Amino acid sequence: MSGLLPGFADPVLDAQSSFRAVLEAMSRPGRVQRLPRAPSPPAPLGAAAGAVLLALVDSATPLFIDAGADAVEWVRFHAGCPIVPGAGEAEFVLCTGTAPRLASLRQGTDEEPQGSATLILQVDALEEGTGWRLTGPGIEREHGLRVRGLPEGFLAEWKANGARFPRGVDVILCDGDRIAALPRSLRIEEG
Repeated sequence: MSGLLPGFADPVLDAQSSFRAVLEAMSRPGRVQRLPRAPSPPAPLGAAAGAVLLALVDSATPLFIDAGADAVEWVRFHAGCPIVPGAGEAEFVLCTGTAPRLASLRQGTDEEPQGSATLILQVDALEEGTGWRLTGPGIEREHGLRVRGLPEGFLAEWKANGARFPRGVDVILCDGDRIAALPRSLRIEEG
């Protein structure tokens, strides 16, 4: 444990700041939010993904993470969350590599849609403006977002995810110290 990287510098204030950024991202889909108090987790886990994890997971939230043993130990130490072997078993799924298909993750039920998973996905770049056209709750007319580094076929999976509403998966995209959220109610079209 002596080589374990620190989590948040100020665990309470930094977690609150990150939690507020996630709430803002979920309420304003596609808007890029900066995490000014992000930690420095072990590679390949990025700062934003690490901050989102430390803000959202705890001892009662099963996590699937594909970022390797150092990242697993870092999250387990700082958040105390149980690590599950399969993405389909997790409330939160963090992917730094190949993401599982959205349909393979927990979907919730019509009666309890909150039982679905949240996918935290590291991407190569997030940029507001040209790219996707986003519409839905939290967006007045439409919003533009460009994302690089998503799995092939993501938009088709997203459309199928939306057809299951109120069930389905929410996604938080992470790039460096920035995040953008895609709540399951969001509609995405190529720009």
